[in-house]
Amino acid sequence: MLAACSATGVMLLPVADLHAEKADRDKPTQIDANRMSSDDARRISIFEGNVVLTKGTILVRADRITVRQDPEGFQISTASGLPARFRQKRDGKDEWIDGEALLIEIDDRKEKIELREKARIVRDKDEVRGDTISVDTRSDFFSVTGGKSAITGANPEGRVRAVIQPKAKPEEPAAPAKNQAR
Repeated sequence: MLAACSATGVMLLPVADLHAEKADRDKPTQIDANRMSSDDARRISIFEGNVVLTKGTILVRADRITVRQDPEGFQISTASGLPARFRQKRDGKDEWIDGEALLIEIDDRKEKIELREKARIVRDKDEVRGDTISVDTRSDFFSVTGGKSAITGANPEGRVRAVIQPKAKPEEPAAPAKNQAR
């Protein structure tokens, strides 16, 4: 299912196992930080210092988060850190998606999460790494791109790397007992 991707290649995988909690989009955003500055005219707020953003089951931890709001009220949150981290519950399951990158952008209008620079997503024991990971929660697909700033050491050629664990096969029903004639 997986093919090696060049530094400029893109890999698309179905995100059947990555479905994010759908109810999160209707939850309020709460942000805790050491400092905040806000420009109401431009609809931009900047939070700095041990920043924690919570929106439903979404949790983002970063050194800095900038929140922009468009005229319709949709938010674009950009988190940066060494690394910035996010966590979100899977829809209808007691499982979590964890991700990290130097830059994470969450776009409420487009329902997309983009991780840039040294990006990594882990679900259960599956893991994917690359320079950029884009998750589109509406279409249930994500793409991973390698690049020159991809994880060195673990991925020195700047290629995409995915580790997908074998899944337990559903147990087959027991064969019905044959009637034995006496």
